[in-house]
Amino acid sequence: MEKIPMTRAGHTALEVELKHLKSVERPAIIQAIAEAREHGDLSENAEYHSAREKQSFIEGRIKEIESIISLADVIDPTVLSGAIKFGATVCVVDEDTEEEKTWQIVGEYEANIEKGLLNIKSPIARALIGKEEGDSVEVNTPGGQKSYEILSIVYK
Repeated sequence: MEKIPMTRAGHTALEVELKHLKSVERPAIIQAIAEAREHGDLSENAEYHSAREKQSFIEGRIKEIESIISLADVIDPTVLSGAIKFGATVCVVDEDTEEEKTWQIVGEYEANIEKGLLNIKSPIARALIGKEEGDSVEVNTPGGQKSYEILSIVYK
């Protein structure tokens, strides 16, 4: 299987979520199922069916996180430098609106555009990879063609 690139912060966040699911969510849902069983006929017990559905979701998420962690290739951006690559924090300016944006290029399982974490597989990240400060990039986004000038590249 293919390794999944990930920053240390993304890897740690997944480990924290996994621990929470196993130590808090799983025992709580087992307790909820036990309580729902005590209410009698399971075929018409909405609490029981809801708890079983939630248990299925939790167990699926645990398996998914364990799989991601087992394939994770943790990359430390602080040891990198030069042109834009995985882990870079890039400050760009939109050449049309003069709006500045800062993104860190991260793996797909830790991406969160609202927090400035850009998926490495996104059109913008793919366009930025390999570029240097001062370069301009043209990006075909779902919202149309965008032009960005790269203001700075930091590895932190």
